[in-house]
Amino acid sequence: VHFPDVERVEWLNKVLVQAWPYFGTIMEKTFKEVLEPKIRAKSIHLKTCTFTKIHFGEKCPRINGIKAYTKEIDRRQVILDLQICYIGDCEIHMDISKFNLGVKGVQLYGTLRLILEPLLTDAPFIGAVTLFFMQKPHLEINWAGMSNLLDVPGINVMSDSLIQDYIAARLVLPNRITVPLKKNMNIAQLRFPIPHGVIRVHLLEAENLVQKDNFLGAIRGKSDPYALLRVGTVQYRSKTVSRDLNPIWNETFEFVVHEVPGQDLEVDLYDEDPDKDDFMGSLLINLVDIMNDRTVDEWFPLSKTTSGHLHLKLEWLSLVNDQEKLHEDKKGLSTAILIVYLDSAFNLPKNHFEYSNGECGAKKIKNNKYLKKTEREPSSFALLTVGSKTQKSKTCNFSKDPTWGQAFTFFVHSAHSQSLHVEIKDKDRDSALGTSVVCLSHLLKDPNMTLDQRFQLDHSSSDSFVKMKLVLRALNVEEPDPQRVKAGVSASKQGPVHVMEKDGNQQKFVSPPKSEVSKVPPLSKDTAVLESQAKKDSSEDVDTNDSSAAPVASETIAGLNETESEHNPEHRPLSALHTRAAVVPTLPVVEELRLAPSVASLGSLPSSCFELSSSNLDLHNGTEMPLGEIQLTVRYASIRQSLVVLVNGCRNLVPSSNRGVDPYVRIYLLPDRRWTSRKKTSVKKKTLNPQYDEKFEFFESLEDVKKRTLDVAVKNSRPFISQEKKELGKVRIDLSQEDLIKGFAQW
Repeated sequence: VHFPDVERVEWLNKVLVQAWPYFGTIMEKTFKEVLEPKIRAKSIHLKTCTFTKIHFGEKCPRINGIKAYTKEIDRRQVILDLQICYIGDCEIHMDISKFNLGVKGVQLYGTLRLILEPLLTDAPFIGAVTLFFMQKPHLEINWAGMSNLLDVPGINVMSDSLIQDYIAARLVLPNRITVPLKKNMNIAQLRFPIPHGVIRVHLLEAENLVQKDNFLGAIRGKSDPYALLRVGTVQYRSKTVSRDLNPIWNETFEFVVHEVPGQDLEVDLYDEDPDKDDFMGSLLINLVDIMNDRTVDEWFPLSKTTSGHLHLKLEWLSLVNDQEKLHEDKKGLSTAILIVYLDSAFNLPKNHFEYSNGECGAKKIKNNKYLKKTEREPSSFALLTVGSKTQKSKTCNFSKDPTWGQAFTFFVHSAHSQSLHVEIKDKDRDSALGTSVVCLSHLLKDPNMTLDQRFQLDHSSSDSFVKMKLVLRALNVEEPDPQRVKAGVSASKQGPVHVMEKDGNQQKFVSPPKSEVSKVPPLSKDTAVLESQAKKDSSEDVDTNDSSAAPVASETIAGLNETESEHNPEHRPLSALHTRAAVVPTLPVVEELRLAPSVASLGSLPSSCFELSSSNLDLHNGTEMPLGEIQLTVRYASIRQSLVVLVNGCRNLVPSSNRGVDPYVRIYLLPDRRWTSRKKTSVKKKTLNPQYDEKFEFFESLEDVKKRTLDVAVKNSRPFISQEKKELGKVRIDLSQEDLIKGFAQW
């Protein structure tokens, strides 16, 4: 049985259905006993708030699928992604001083991540549960009451988005809810882990965008494109390029990445208009591949539109604890990231102070009403500033010892000269309750570039402090692994490069800059020797321009197999494969493709190649008369969410008539046999060894692709009324048996 990444959990949904009425009873009790008093205490206007009806309905949330991560992560944790869908018939009504307000039905769907960590050796075996949404969940609320004032379209949308923002501020990354399951568990590190890294996005240019502006409904004008870039809740907007369908932006944006795998880079293009901006296409990029590749510089085709490509350069910056990496960037880009854990403050003054010549002087208080107001404890929030960026904490009401427990991140250009400014303010008054300035150069004195302490507040009481933990990390672009072949999307104009380049007597194997083949296992010494031997032989025997090169190559292979088996008899079947891959003259990237992962899985005999046959057997074992061979490179591009099939070429086709054949290749991704979804190469005239080097993509999820079969047929392009046989041969590849992320290339 083949299990896709996302598993269905019908048993869990059955448990939820059964337990939902009991959960509803608990929630009704919580609303009356916990939430109602809290709402009443918030404001004098809410003192009369009463829940008149609380009913959680019959419909319970559904979990459409769960994806579990155990390999890519720390050994002491388990990560689960739950696809949650709630279309509820709950009804909640409340009265606030003569007004009746209520909710009658809620829709919510999104991906909720659960992290179980740390795993323990004693009960309860899990230290804490952390949960958050990866992206803003989709929320729709059906309001009731207040004469349905909230159903007015504008107000309804506004209230939904306000509540969505409220949920996002608490539940969407980087915000997390952490529930300790074991006593005395320190959850600060779980609530605010150091981010995974930073993605630097260079938005360079686009081409062939769709025209959106039209005048008088007929004359097409040029659009004014701009881009929105998003990771999690952080969004940036590019400048607008006016009247250009091939805009050049050359802008750079930086995002903090908190969760990998999980977070994606989303890019949406819009045409700016006075009334409503038109959508021009979008792009979703998986950040796991960028993290592994380090740098990707590609033209990406836009989805959800008819044409257009976007040129992005993406750099993954690791966070390193190394002061030598902190040299200033000449282009003004960030060199470090500062993470501030704002914990709490102590003994904030009740009376606020004014700045007078740098000293604090108490304001003269004249009337008694004001005196009463100043005697109550302050409702304080903090403003944190680094450079030109200021972030605001939540407000803690009526406390001289507020506890915020929040984390903030700032990009730092020069750690030696910049500083962090903290200002604590009372929400009811303008002036500050205290300030503190921390030079980031203090962090450089600590070997871990970390400060965790109480900082004295200036312009405040003598015993007022703010407690913070500051962590500085340098941003570092690491060199990519030379063994790894990038998963970046190949520029659509690039196909495989043939073995053409000659340097004196030696022939080099040239690979394209972004190869289509995935990571290759390192070779043993024997195979390395063998490979060099293969190169020598191929440079002597194989003429790449000659279509009759294939038989020569197979003789070379036979000879090499004998020499190899004398050296090391154990490696014989494997080495046969290595040489086979190393000497085939039209292989796209010989250097990288010493052993395609699926070659071993398809059997180690030479006859296990994809031989074209007139019958429908899946992979032929040489019992029939073979009709030639086709060379394919197949892999799944996870950045693009597409299956990439590269048709390299065919050899030794069997002619169906004396006139010669004009072959082309037709591909279906079964069971889809619709004419619209078939892929077809160009026609090559009068040849039995056609060379195509054409790339095709099927935009499907990896789970779906794993259930499909690739149906590849080589056909003869013949006149419509001709009696000649059309099909020259076909092959079917069961994709559930292949490692598509690594990919394979094979004859």
